[in-house]
Amino acid sequence: MPHSCAPSSQCPVVRLLSRYVPALDWGLHYNPHDLVGDVMAGTIVAVMLIPQGMAYAMLAGLPPQVGLYASIVPLLIYALLGTSRALAVGPVAMVSLLVATSLSQVAAPGSPDYWAAALALALMIGLIQVCMGLVRLGFIVNFLSHAVIVGFTNAAALVIGLSQLKHLMGIKIPQSESFFETAHHLAQAAPDSNGVSLGLGLTSLAVLLFFNRHLPQVLSRWGVPPAWIGPVSRGGPLLVVITTIALVGLLNLDSRFGVAIVGDIPRGLPPLTYPPVDLTLWQRLLPTALTISFVGFMESIAVAKSLASKRRQRIDANQELIGLGAANLGAAFTGGYPVTGGFSRSIVNFSAGANTGLASIITAGLVALVVVLFTPLFYNLPQAALAAVILVAVINLLDFRSVGHLWRVSRSDAASLAITFGAVLTLGIEAGIVVGFVASVAFYLWRTSQPHIAEVGRVGDSEHFRNVKRHPVHTCPGVLAIRIDESLYFANSKYLEDYLMQAVAEHPTANALVLICSAINHIDGSALETLEALVDNFREAGVTVYLSEVKGPVMDQLERARFVQHLGGKERIFLSTHQAIAALEQA
Repeated sequence: MPHSCAPSSQCPVVRLLSRYVPALDWGLHYNPHDLVGDVMAGTIVAVMLIPQGMAYAMLAGLPPQVGLYASIVPLLIYALLGTSRALAVGPVAMVSLLVATSLSQVAAPGSPDYWAAALALALMIGLIQVCMGLVRLGFIVNFLSHAVIVGFTNAAALVIGLSQLKHLMGIKIPQSESFFETAHHLAQAAPDSNGVSLGLGLTSLAVLLFFNRHLPQVLSRWGVPPAWIGPVSRGGPLLVVITTIALVGLLNLDSRFGVAIVGDIPRGLPPLTYPPVDLTLWQRLLPTALTISFVGFMESIAVAKSLASKRRQRIDANQELIGLGAANLGAAFTGGYPVTGGFSRSIVNFSAGANTGLASIITAGLVALVVVLFTPLFYNLPQAALAAVILVAVINLLDFRSVGHLWRVSRSDAASLAITFGAVLTLGIEAGIVVGFVASVAFYLWRTSQPHIAEVGRVGDSEHFRNVKRHPVHTCPGVLAIRIDESLYFANSKYLEDYLMQAVAEHPTANALVLICSAINHIDGSALETLEALVDNFREAGVTVYLSEVKGPVMDQLERARFVQHLGGKERIFLSTHQAIAALEQA
């Protein structure tokens, strides 16, 4: 009788498959005690996602049902292939804004070509992310610094919020990518605001803010069990949707006062769609596809790692790329548009008790149920209410605490943030993040081109050596000890040369120069040539160069380049600075 492979810990085949289909890991060992949390979390997230999905689709310039379509199959796929058990995938505000910015340049919003371009964009993003995951390029996102992401997110939140004011006010203004042009158009059209629409929108906004910020405290004072406070306080969007639909329908606010409504939403499961394979279109969409691939993954992996760390779970960045890419491929072939992991919904999913990917499967099932049975009920949903849902969501994107923190920690990071923020507002979303990336790289090169280098001396009778400018130390007149606190490469080799030449000139009695290499992780060819030239120049000046605390990989590199021989042999290299100084003092 063949041996069965039930537990993955005992079956190599299942262990191997679990690497590529992480759902097997929790699915084959599902704990029945996790079911209550998964059902609760899946239901609460569905309540949030239904109005948000429609709102974000309209933000992207697409029909509201597209947001619902993007909340079914992509969630199922990610639940199978993603490594995070709490990440809530679906439409998000930032990606929706990027979609609208890009697609408005290739097709008219609301047209069939516009939707087709959205499908093509989802397909491209899916292919990019899957390919990056397969070739294990998850590390590339590390080149987008935290400062750039914060600057981009804050500026994008303002752009998104401003773009929704026209729906809140019930006015029509020209489409513009510029934040300031949009603000100008809004100011001009403000006198023509629809008072009823504005009233609905502001009331919805107030209710949502109350549910988010004050209702939990009120319920707690009333003695409501903590297990119920979360679900009730997250029901604000559902209450707003139901109430505003009822008001518009009962009072005929659309026909009597011109309140803009969602209108007809087709009933039924997502259709099978085929994204256009048009090289010209793909070429025009490629910058946006790359931007969303990176930014969407950054947003997802950040929240996924944060939530996983609270339960000591592991997140595989490359498998996350595959899971998110596959989710976007699913969106492309089921009438959706680009998706990624949402910050606020993921936090809610985690807080509501999501233990496994089953929570996302339940969310997808409930959204599918709504699409099949209840879409006619959304006919009278006012666009002002959806705008309020988006405004409350983007308020959570604003992160002023990180701005102050970065200013205190690193002025160059704060400058990168400010440059990104300003570029997004003035140049647009895609150009802004490129400018921010270039600025952060430029600041990094500038900072590492002037590495911290310090002359050090012995602290008392200990074996510790510290900066002579910061600590009371004593030095040996004939020995100059210099600590280099950066890896050496072409951009800082000239700075190193100038510093060492000046230091030796300022210590005419020194006949030995000890370079402490404890902080050097790599030396490139240009820096190595500079060191060789310095060794020769100092030798002619009567100063012998020694190295101490050289790391193993760097030592291997020096030996391969025959620098050790050029230096004078291994007797010129010491394991510790204490050993070097003691030997040279005796000599």
